[in-house]
Amino acid sequence: MDNFSYVGNGDVNAIEDLYRKYLKDPESVDFGWKKFFEGFDFSKANFEEDGEIPENFLKEFKVINLIDDYRARGHLFTKTNPVRTRRTYTPSLDIEHFGLTKEDLDLEFAAGSEIGIGKAKLSKIIEHLEETYCTSIGVEYMYIRTPEQVKWLQDKIETKRNKPDFDAEEKKEIFRKLKEAVLLEQFLHKKFVGQKRFSLEGGEALIPSLNYILEKGANLGIREFVFGMAHRGRLNVLANIFKKPFNQIFAEFEGVDYEDELFDGDVKYHLGHSRDRTTDRGIDVHLTLSPNPSHLETVDPVVGGITRAKIDKYLDDDSKICPVLIHGDASIAGQGIVYEVVQMAGLKGYKLGGTIHIVVNNQIGFTTNYIDGRTSTYCTDVGKVTLSPVFHVNGDDAEAVVHTVLLAMEYRQKFKQDVFIDLLCYRKYGHNEGDEPRFTQPVLYQAISKHANPKDIYLEQLDQEGVLTKEQAKKSEDAYLKILEENLEESKKMDVAEIEHFMENTWKDVPGEKEGDFDKSPKTAITKKAVLDLADRITHLPDDKKIFRKIRKLTDDRKRMVKEDRLDWAMGELLAYASLLKEGHNVRVSGQDVERGTFSHRHAALTLEDSEEKYYPLAHIDKKQGDFWIYNSLLSEYAVLGFEYGYAMTSPNELVIWEAQFGDFNNGAQIVIDQFLSAAEDKWHIQNGMVMLLPHGYEGQGAEHSSARLERFLQLCAENNMQIVNASTPANFFHVLRRQLKREFRKPLIMFTPKSLLRYNKCVSTVKDFTVGGFQEVIDDSGITKSKAKKVLFCSGKIYYDLLKMREETKRDDVALVRVEQMYPFPEKQLNELIKSYKNCKEWKWVQEEPGNMGALSFMLRHFTMVPLSFVSRPDSASPATGSSVRHAHRHQELLETAFN
Repeated sequence: MDNFSYVGNGDVNAIEDLYRKYLKDPESVDFGWKKFFEGFDFSKANFEEDGEIPENFLKEFKVINLIDDYRARGHLFTKTNPVRTRRTYTPSLDIEHFGLTKEDLDLEFAAGSEIGIGKAKLSKIIEHLEETYCTSIGVEYMYIRTPEQVKWLQDKIETKRNKPDFDAEEKKEIFRKLKEAVLLEQFLHKKFVGQKRFSLEGGEALIPSLNYILEKGANLGIREFVFGMAHRGRLNVLANIFKKPFNQIFAEFEGVDYEDELFDGDVKYHLGHSRDRTTDRGIDVHLTLSPNPSHLETVDPVVGGITRAKIDKYLDDDSKICPVLIHGDASIAGQGIVYEVVQMAGLKGYKLGGTIHIVVNNQIGFTTNYIDGRTSTYCTDVGKVTLSPVFHVNGDDAEAVVHTVLLAMEYRQKFKQDVFIDLLCYRKYGHNEGDEPRFTQPVLYQAISKHANPKDIYLEQLDQEGVLTKEQAKKSEDAYLKILEENLEESKKMDVAEIEHFMENTWKDVPGEKEGDFDKSPKTAITKKAVLDLADRITHLPDDKKIFRKIRKLTDDRKRMVKEDRLDWAMGELLAYASLLKEGHNVRVSGQDVERGTFSHRHAALTLEDSEEKYYPLAHIDKKQGDFWIYNSLLSEYAVLGFEYGYAMTSPNELVIWEAQFGDFNNGAQIVIDQFLSAAEDKWHIQNGMVMLLPHGYEGQGAEHSSARLERFLQLCAENNMQIVNASTPANFFHVLRRQLKREFRKPLIMFTPKSLLRYNKCVSTVKDFTVGGFQEVIDDSGITKSKAKKVLFCSGKIYYDLLKMREETKRDDVALVRVEQMYPFPEKQLNELIKSYKNCKEWKWVQEEPGNMGALSFMLRHFTMVPLSFVSRPDSASPATGSSVRHAHRHQELLETAFN
């Protein structure tokens, strides 16, 4: 019957009806059912002449339904909770619910073959099911729609009753890692009383589970692991999995300052780490632990980006690298980023070959009980969205935990899909070691205070089995504690704490910023021949591809631009990509609808008219070019920006871009911007060169799509942490993109891009503009006689063209328009030189489209100290812009008139 597992999906009465139809006409039922009914060798022999179905035959179906219910619902009746009594679920798995009685327990049923034990008594079948599905491990998988995956899991789970079978040496290894985890936490608690460390106590089984993930993964061909986790248990993972020296960790507790005075650093339980390790079986693997903020789960997409970058560049094989995300129960259920990341798992631009998700389930979030923290039954129910198997395992049963992760690793490697492991445990202390949990959970913590730690529980088992005596364990524990004591003494002699770049090898050829590096942009021009050749490649469409006629017209228009020497924004952007690709750099772009571009300007991916095939002109620049990837993302900002940030973190010599559909949508990813883009170099000593493209400009489209919130980015600027640019010409956009890879250092680039200017006839550049110099931080006014200028209007972006039109209409030759293309780092040197050239100027104004409480106004007033600066803006407003096009036009005209008069 193991070939007929589909039977379990049936209802007894429905199957009976099907069988009656079969008796009348075998061809009237589905082929699978037909074969099933034929398969019972006893069926025909026992049927009465009148066609009445024998009772024992019907009971076979009832037993099959019982088996099926154990598979589907057995996880609800497990012994997985070490400190709490499980909630009661109905109906139960009692045989009466399946039309069976106690008298049936001694009857033999062929349905036993379904679980691999052959024909067996009902009592034996139930015993097998109870051990398989209702002990220390609960499994959810019956919702998976691929029969091969379901069958694989059933075979793995049911043939061995889902129980581990470790030899003595393996058991000692599990104990060793459990011992290290428990003793380190106890040592820290004793030596650094009251200091925050976000202890792993109660969930120490995480350490042997991670150790066996490395061991099993390495045996299955994995050579790199990328970890992401929040603060709880992080120090234990760093010490006992990553082998970060104990003295370094202890020095951070001792309060030793960092060796680099320009580096502010972060708390010890946020730091990243990287390490080469050799497994116990002699296989070399590389481990990366991404740094993370206190914002739980924000690191998840960053780990994804790091992993994908390594797959694309170094490995080109997702079976050789594995991401491991360690969650908390409250955060995996409560943080929306988890859902976004899970939805990315199978998408072309973001797939990783499967992620191992481990939830350290403390059954509490700070002071909030799980019953108040989610509606779903389990914190891991988000895993079912992508039909991932979910394992629930008792954290006190060390062998069950290790058994589960070994199974998860096999599944991941075979099916390239995510797996979730819900590690049911507890949190011994409060949210931090100074917190009093009995304020809010007195009953729970009364039980926890009496509960033995996982090491002692496992040692009792090993002692009874004769595998390891308590005396032997005591000797090994004393030896480990001695090592900790010696390292503690060493840490007290350390004058400064070492700063480890957690991706030192990746960034070894990118030295970092030096003083004066921002005084002037490097040369980024290319030759005229290169411009023309690249433009030809960009606009070439193969004759054998059926391209939509409007696309052919678009490329013809682009060819005409080159001939007429009037290149628009899209051509400037595509030339930047093409030139970098030609030089061997990879270019990756992602975001919502980026292939075409929200405003239909880019068309970097051309869909053929008669199929879903796409043609990428930028992938056909040169035989030796870099790779060009562009992906329309899922409708997410938070996860996708985090992913691209992680990708860029691993790719110092690639151009990595995320584009917002509209610039204001960046606020959906504000945590990544605040915690990673703007602060990571100061917190974690890591560079990153990723680019954000944010469409920006006031065009009467309402409050939502006018402002990319320039003011917010400028408020985050300090210590040359990132670049804020609002370019006004295609060529300057070209140069700033190329500049990202032509400096000896990397900084995030926040680029405010246009909408209406994408097709504005004055917003063009000549071929020469691409062949001379580099990015211009400030663009002077070349359209007036400087000696006549009585007023200088400083501005940036789109409003320059509105001011220019106003000047032409009013014929004002005494007003100069100066464009501040880069607002941060503030181009003080360039502006000083420019100001000196306006000898007769009496008035200096900053002009912006945004309200006075937004935009660059407050930033400019603070930094523009060379001359007295007045300003022109819209009135202060709670909303970025009006929703009325008439009111917009009126206010805009008023702003322009004020600027000139």
